[in-house]
Amino acid sequence: MPYKPMKPCHQPGCPELVEPGKLYCAKHLPLHPEVTRSASERGYGKRWQRVSRLFLQEHRFCAECLKEQPPRYTKATVVDHIVPHRGDQRLFWDKTNWQPLCKRHHDSKTGCEDSRPTYTF
Repeated sequence: MPYKPMKPCHQPGCPELVEPGKLYCAKHLPLHPEVTRSASERGYGKRWQRVSRLFLQEHRFCAECLKEQPPRYTKATVVDHIVPHRGDQRLFWDKTNWQPLCKRHHDSKTGCEDSRPTYTF
């Protein structure tokens, strides 16, 4: 059976090839701690799952879909941080920084933000 081909490193401008399933070469991996840490290590453990589930029960519809004209009533499935917390626990747990989003809007917003990350730990 043939092997999967190597892919380019996701770091902009890096020509290195990486194994399938990996995103960054060894040189750029330390620049992206979100790749090496598990979700629970980043703060998305049992406490977050419980609190976010309660938040979604109170805020059932996607905030971005409701802004459209005419408003669309799409079920929110993700609690999004309006301002990316990048490891700041105060910002992570600030409920005024949360918004309910559907998967489509969350993926779009996160994709734009993650293309130019800045981290503070």
